[in-house]
Amino acid sequence: MGVSMGTARAWVERWERQQERYAVDREERFTVIADVVEHITAGRSRPHLLDLGCGPGSLAARLADRIPSAEIVAADMDPLLLELGRTHHADAARYVDTVIGEEGWADALRLERPLDAAVSTTALHYLSEPVLLRTYRCLAGLLRPGGVLVNGDHFPPDGAPSADLTAYVGRRRAERTGGHAHEDWRSWWDAAARDPELADLFHERERRLAALGGSGCDGHLAAGRHAELLRRAGFGHVTPVWQFGDSAVLVAVKGDAPGATALGRP
Repeated sequence: MGVSMGTARAWVERWERQQERYAVDREERFTVIADVVEHITAGRSRPHLLDLGCGPGSLAARLADRIPSAEIVAADMDPLLLELGRTHHADAARYVDTVIGEEGWADALRLERPLDAAVSTTALHYLSEPVLLRTYRCLAGLLRPGGVLVNGDHFPPDGAPSADLTAYVGRRRAERTGGHAHEDWRSWWDAAARDPELADLFHERERRLAALGGSGCDGHLAAGRHAELLRRAGFGHVTPVWQFGDSAVLVAVKGDAPGATALGRP
């Protein structure tokens, strides 16, 4: 079910354009996440990173460019997006097919040493709260002391009208900066379904989604609720490091490493 390099490049480029509609200052968010990871891994010869919900490798590729010595594992359950990443960003990461949050999902990662950082962007909000807590606990077990979870997503404040206000500000910003994007998420997938080279991968994707039965929540918890869950899971410090509207980058540091700073750097 592989795809050609030309096909992968074309679809990843289209993916990048349509994603600009939804992630406020998407490139800046990626840059901030890379800043945090660079800070945490300074002085380490071979940083070990995990990209959760990697899609076609957008964040993994940027991290590989910023930190060429990093060993990156990129995990997702979507066979089509994974194949695009494996083909177009082949050197960025080792791509793993697994359903994040399911029982035993981390076994598929085949990690041989603790992680320095786990990163994610617009992926973890699909998990229900109990599954999210279980996933946070799992990640705390995979990270070294002082390691970090860096999550870029939409984190609305508790209650209206604050949530309405931050959502509106973020939406207006996205319209100004991503207005040139000519297709949205649904039209991207509709077009991908019509590409004969992607047909087998698309059908496998549909089969998996049907098997999951829509068990995810596809919602957004407030940053404060995420912080509560993260602390229960074993993360000692939780703080936002960037925000525009309700789009934010939230950093959680595992435990209290001896000699660590507020961001866990030894």
